[in-house]
Amino acid sequence: MALSFYAYDESVRHGVFQLAMRMGLGLVAFFAAPYLTRGDDARSPVVGRHIEDFALRDFRGKEYRLAESTKSVVVVTFLGTECPLARLYVPRLVELREEFADRSVVFLGIVSNRQDSIAEISHFARANHVRFPMLKDPGNRVADLFHARRTPEAFVLDRDRVIRYRGRIDNQYGFQKDGRSFQRNKPTRRDLALAIEAVLSGNEVSVPETVSPGCKIGRLREPDSNSPVTWSKQISRIFQRHCQSCHRPGEIAPFPLLSYDEVQGWEAMIQEVVQQNRMPPWTADSRAGQFANDSRLSDDEKRLIDTWVAHGSPEGDPDELPPPKPFVAGWRIGQPDAVLYMDDRPFDVPAEGVVEYQYFVVDPDFAGDRWIKAAEYRPGNPAVVHHINVFLLPAEKGDQFERDELTNDLLWGFAPGVPPTVLPSGMAIHLPRGTRLVFQLHYTPNGTPQQDRSYMGLVFADPSEVRKQVRTVLAVNTKFEIPPGAANHLVESWYDFDRDALLISMIPHMHLRGKSFRYVAHYPDGSREELLDVPRYDFNWQNTYVLSKPKLIPARTRIQCEATFDNSEDNLANPDPESPVRWGDQTWDEMMIGYLQIAVAKEKVVEVAASGDRPVWANLLWFAVAAGAATLGLLVLLASRQRMRAAEAGA
Repeated sequence: MALSFYAYDESVRHGVFQLAMRMGLGLVAFFAAPYLTRGDDARSPVVGRHIEDFALRDFRGKEYRLAESTKSVVVVTFLGTECPLARLYVPRLVELREEFADRSVVFLGIVSNRQDSIAEISHFARANHVRFPMLKDPGNRVADLFHARRTPEAFVLDRDRVIRYRGRIDNQYGFQKDGRSFQRNKPTRRDLALAIEAVLSGNEVSVPETVSPGCKIGRLREPDSNSPVTWSKQISRIFQRHCQSCHRPGEIAPFPLLSYDEVQGWEAMIQEVVQQNRMPPWTADSRAGQFANDSRLSDDEKRLIDTWVAHGSPEGDPDELPPPKPFVAGWRIGQPDAVLYMDDRPFDVPAEGVVEYQYFVVDPDFAGDRWIKAAEYRPGNPAVVHHINVFLLPAEKGDQFERDELTNDLLWGFAPGVPPTVLPSGMAIHLPRGTRLVFQLHYTPNGTPQQDRSYMGLVFADPSEVRKQVRTVLAVNTKFEIPPGAANHLVESWYDFDRDALLISMIPHMHLRGKSFRYVAHYPDGSREELLDVPRYDFNWQNTYVLSKPKLIPARTRIQCEATFDNSEDNLANPDPESPVRWGDQTWDEMMIGYLQIAVAKEKVVEVAASGDRPVWANLLWFAVAAGAATLGLLVLLASRQRMRAAEAGA
């Protein structure tokens, strides 16, 4: 869950091609999934096909011929150097090669993408310690021979070079029927290993064909010079608005999309994820609410992309290109008043697997209270940081906390492509003296070991200029139980407003069984309004929904949140469909929280606390004087009442 408060910055209006496992499987490491697919429905009858001899060269120039192999089994896997899922599975292929090293099996990696150069293949092989041949397939001729469509996609050939298996490597990563991605902690079926074992034993492969999620192979295309849509005239502008915040060097996206050359090979994949509404990531229904950070493409923009791809994705006239989109270097909030790192040492992110949320307690050691009007979060390693949340830990807690308690005191957060938080004039968040900050980080492995040391910058407001205090309130339910196998279990929560407030944004939060989430306002006059509807909740894309304008919520309004959970076996992300599920902070538990980010009038008690820069003795003296005055007033009142009673008795 990544949070962002309202920002009056035009850049917030342009969504982003945010990537995550963390890009998305969320699973795959907040940034792999959005570029994966559920596979192709129409599949050629490949299993049983004999593969004729072919010859390809590796990145060193050495030629390999299929006919020269004397091994009983040949495993051919189509790979891509930039595909997030291919990156994750290469180490597994290396392990499989070692597993079958003494069993007459040879492994070949084939790169058919036109966008993958020899230099990139060489770097890919070295970085992943690949010991089997990595072959370049010019013109995707061998990919056509196999009818290969995706990376990674594996084929098992027997001694006669007949395809006996085609599909995925295992079932750890994939997609639900509705397009949401999932990731298991570990595979429950090793399809490729089982197929190799069966062929070696002379048996039939029990499941000879599986759907292989992955990136489309970037095949050669013939551009139509008469296309009404070109990169230079229309498509480059769409990508500037929706994609380049993440798809540029140093950001979380696995490849840049700044130029025509960089887009080459990705056109069909881009078209697919746009058609399936997986990119840009936005899961809210358009019929409820208007949001400043709505990242969806318009229907016209989608049609332009379809037309461009259908005409071979031509470049057009470079003179028609727009000026490059400027990206700010350095702090976008100006020079911060304070810079705080999550820890003194970097955190080691493993190459693969699921990394549970990591927590780091930071003592800012401010001399007094602070009011925060702007914040910017910076991932130390954007390639693996899916999101950052920072919570407030009250001074009396010290460094000790229960994870469940953190949900009540949230400061700010980061997600790929989200602009820094800059609150409107007169609004700020109160940070009492002695408060600790708890960094919560969600990491998404990308296939190689990484390190991260994230940090944030804060800009303080003058307390005298703060008119409204920004805070986070919760519509939360912790007392639910989801029955085993329940596919549509409803859980509700409420938040009642006791004063007028401005609603800034909403963040629904559930875990792996979360299915849908809705916010409904019940106003004092009896009317109701649907504020937000997320019909297809995705744990891997937990958006913050920032209203286009802060919305006045009258006192005595009730916000009702409705969440549905899928604890059935049809939910492929479900860790255990046979057990009841209750509240808990681990991903195999569940949560039901409707975050509401609001602004209220600055309270007098907080105004007093804002003078925390005074020495302790001065504060004690002030409270002593106040208490003495109150006591004196009470004594005078009691004496007055006694005189009135005596006068009444005498009368």
